[in-house]
Amino acid sequence: MSLHPLLVVGTANRKKGLELTELVAPLGLELRTLADYPAAIAVDENGDTFAANAALKAGQQAMRLGRWVLADDSGLAVDALGGRPGVFSARYAGMAATDEENNRRLLADLADVPLARRTAHYVCHATLADPTGAVRAEAEDYCHGRILFADEGSGGFGYDPLFEIVEYHRTFGQLSPAVKACLSHRARAVRKLLPIFRHLLATGQWV
Repeated sequence: MSLHPLLVVGTANRKKGLELTELVAPLGLELRTLADYPAAIAVDENGDTFAANAALKAGQQAMRLGRWVLADDSGLAVDALGGRPGVFSARYAGMAATDEENNRRLLADLADVPLARRTAHYVCHATLADPTGAVRAEAEDYCHGRILFADEGSGGFGYDPLFEIVEYHRTFGQLSPAVKACLSHRARAVRKLLPIFRHLLATGQWV
């Protein structure tokens, strides 16, 4: 049995799980994902905000598994589309849509929009729940950029090949994982949580 406190990264998305795991790895926790728990449930993400969905995912999984769970809800907000796809980012082209299908839908919706008006930002709301399902920490942050006219790069996931960080003249699909770990909405939100994680560990609350 591990001597390290356990944290379950509450996602079934392998690439997102890897990102979250790497962000909290310096804390020395034993890290697992939902793939390690056959009893994990499919949470109905019926909240109307990223915060609501993150709380649902963290709280319900934590109660189900009896473990501390870190979950996030993330998405893309495009200014020219009034903030869409927003909380529907993962299912923009349909409930079982692939990343490629969502990207095609986004490009179609922006077909007549010039580059100067294709501004957008990623949002991440990250939430930590204890084994009772109570929310113990949460944070939200953003990454600003714009949507290109075609995919650039094969890295990342979701809308990353279309999302350009203007200052770098590169999309998240082109930037290395190390650079993305510094700049991304997910990295920024989780970094805000790390001092709270350390406090919970240092005061013996994380058991």
